Amino acid sequence: MLEKFFGFKENGTTLKTEIIAGLTTFVTMAYIIIVNPLTLATPETGMDFGAVMMATCLSAAFTTLLMGLYANYPFALAPGMGLNAFFSYTLVMHMGVSWETALGVVFISGLIAMLVAVSRIRETVIKAIPMHLKTAIGAGIGLFIAFIGLQNAGIIVDNPATLLGFGKITDPHVLLAIFGLIVTGILLVKKVTGSIILGILITTVVGLFVPAGDGTMITNFQPGALGIFDLPPSIAPTLFKLDILGALKFSLFAAIFSLFFVDMFDTIGTLVGVASKTNLMDEKGNLKRGNKALYVDFIGTMMGAFLGTSNVTTYVESASGVNAGGRTGMTAVVVGILFLLSTFLSPVVLAIPGVATAPALILVGVMMATGLKNIDWDDMLTAIPCFLTVIMMPLSYSIATGLAVGFVTYVLLSFLTGRGKDVHWVMYILSLLFVLYFIVQATV
Repeated sequence: MLEKFFGFKENGTTLKTEIIAGLTTFVTMAYIIIVNPLTLATPETGMDFGAVMMATCLSAAFTTLLMGLYANYPFALAPGMGLNAFFSYTLVMHMGVSWETALGVVFISGLIAMLVAVSRIRETVIKAIPMHLKTAIGAGIGLFIAFIGLQNAGIIVDNPATLLGFGKITDPHVLLAIFGLIVTGILLVKKVTGSIILGILITTVVGLFVPAGDGTMITNFQPGALGIFDLPPSIAPTLFKLDILGALKFSLFAAIFSLFFVDMFDTIGTLVGVASKTNLMDEKGNLKRGNKALYVDFIGTMMGAFLGTSNVTTYVESASGVNAGGRTGMTAVVVGILFLLSTFLSPVVLAIPGVATAPALILVGVMMATGLKNIDWDDMLTAIPCFLTVIMMPLSYSIATGLAVGFVTYVLLSFLTGRGKDVHWVMYILSLLFVLYFIVQATV
């Protein structure tokens, strides 16, 4: 039944591979279960921590299951990092909007994105992007993922003089991450099935015996009320508390536009970039069933607003499952089920340290960067925008910003060198919108 529904054979995968891929994706993004409520439920916002945690798990579970069953894509969704920070720090703290109204802003941004997707503008947009830029998007996401992993490992840290610096090699967290990187690398070289998830589990177990320096171990298991199980917190404090009418103010239009724009192009960038490593793109570089995937993404944002969380988006960490062999929606179904179980198994999920998943993200970045070999680096009109797309994603910490810089550079160089007629008209419109986005961001 599963073979027929998901098409394992035609996609070159098996049920076992899909389950391993789902486990891999979930473990690499499980941090959102605790990080999202830490970001949203602050004393300044006034949101309830337990309710936001439940909203995070339920929105991720529902939308990821829908992605698997409806779109048949091996991608997972959850409230997005960056988007949640915009919710708390810009909307609520800086602009003085109540969290209920901020949820209304999230809902409206998702509704606009859904209307755009239904109008099939998305198909035109993806077809308009040159193939070399699509390749650069995938590689840029790879560098972005690796950068996140290096940060989580403590290998790359803040440096007041140079912005970034190398972490302390004697730090036990860094040493454990390096251990995990070596172990996972060996497993990948040996082509062991489930290399990434095995590397995460081995590093997590070793972390039980490595002191963190504060009297605890790096893998710090805290039993729940029922051992490895715990009772889920109530979602009532945030459920259906969004204020849509309060969000329909002229002063909030810029914020709505910003959320819509970032969510829309983060999603397109992730879908195109990660799908380029699978058979989900046709010979012309267009996404198969792409509209379905976008529908799910934007339904997730609207549903998340009802539950009590910021924009739900497709996660770049899905690349870890894809690189573990995930090719169908069964991978997403496994992730969705695990998010549901995590509401009861939070002690186990929260015990997995960030340094244990960091090596997986770094190595997934290596795999995704292989697409760079397909870019014509001898043609500067191709090389310059591709390079800027790739480098700006990790440095700006935003997929949308990387897209914006790459698109605008490509259009400008083409136009100013007499090759503007080769550029799809949609790229001109997108470039103008990206410039407008930068202007709006400067005023929000």
